Amino acid sequence: MTKDEIRATVLRVLGEIAPEADPASIKPDVGFREQVDLDSMDLLNFVIGLHSALNVEIPEADYPKLATLDGCVQYLMAIREGAA
Repeated sequence: MTKDEIRATVLRVLGEIAPEADPASIKPDVGFREQVDLDSMDLLNFVIGLHSALNVEIPEADYPKLATLDGCVQYLMAIREGAA
């Protein structure tokens, strides 16, 4: 899976959790919580959605790495390549 495909998947999953979010307006280096009204349950559903969409295990200790779009894509790329 390419970086662009992972990015698109992250934005799709985010859109499922927060349908009011405009994927085009998501800033890659600003936290999702600052841009979209996510509570802790939304964040958990986001992680579950990523797990389902990408078939990756995301330990709870790594959740902070998923705080921004760039961080999320980097982390997921590394996990898919076995480097995380």
